[in-house]
Amino acid sequence: MGFHEYIRAVGTGPKSNRELSVEEMSDAMESILNQTVRPEQISAFLLGWRVRLESIEELKASFDVCNKYISRTTVENSIELGYPFDGKADNPYLLPLIGKYLKKFDLNLVVSGDELQPAKKGLTIKELHENIEFDSNIHYFDRKDYFKELSELSEIRNILGLRTAFNTIEKLLNPANSKYAVNAAFHKPYVVKYNELFGKNYDHLVIVKGNEGTPEIFSKCKYWINNDGDITEHLIDPEFFGITYRRSTTIIPKEVSLEMTKNASNELEKLAKLNAAMFLIAAKKTNDIKLAFEMID
Repeated sequence: MGFHEYIRAVGTGPKSNRELSVEEMSDAMESILNQTVRPEQISAFLLGWRVRLESIEELKASFDVCNKYISRTTVENSIELGYPFDGKADNPYLLPLIGKYLKKFDLNLVVSGDELQPAKKGLTIKELHENIEFDSNIHYFDRKDYFKELSELSEIRNILGLRTAFNTIEKLLNPANSKYAVNAAFHKPYVVKYNELFGKNYDHLVIVKGNEGTPEIFSKCKYWINNDGDITEHLIDPEFFGITYRRSTTIIPKEVSLEMTKNASNELEKLAKLNAAMFLIAAKKTNDIKLAFEMID
């Protein structure tokens, strides 16, 4: 089938749009990743697909195609963290502060980075890694090395300038064969979607309503645990742990963000401990956030 038929399936309006079959979706994704069709066609498909709304079966088919391209290097006892590739704009990263609290548990953290993707224009994990030395148990994977086909779509995606299905798929591609993972969801319906999409790749997946779409907790929020298909909802309130940090709601310059992480305040360090505690839950060291915090502290 010609690629224009896939564009037609997602871009001709409610009466004519249809869901692509697994075979069609796989063929479309292969064409996109290998760029065997024109950039304009790729952009048209991604935009139409986003507006029409991607089905979970289409996302699964796309994710399965991506899996075939990834070059993996195993990191034992690791937790993959699903940071967005459009960066962080309103608050500093806690990631560089967290690693040291997990060393005594022999736990590693895995993060991925690439050039900035649409649409937030924040400080990326790649830029963070280039400016701050990570602890030895924080392992950075550059996507151009383990999945160059997706990395090479950056220019097309930035010209389009909008979020696409790749913003969902790319967060947990598991380049380190991690057993555990933490991902972020803005809305509760995505909790089920992310479990269906990513859950089979991990022994344990935790979904958190983290700050700016990251797996980092800055304020009172919910997190969800999937135990053999039973998803339970839990609450974390930093104030319960004596943390009074007031997160920003406005954009801060990248150099200010980096400086805040490099010279962390006491409250940011406390938040780092709380996030490390949540990661202990992801690694199945405990299922109680209060106990996890005590173990860290």
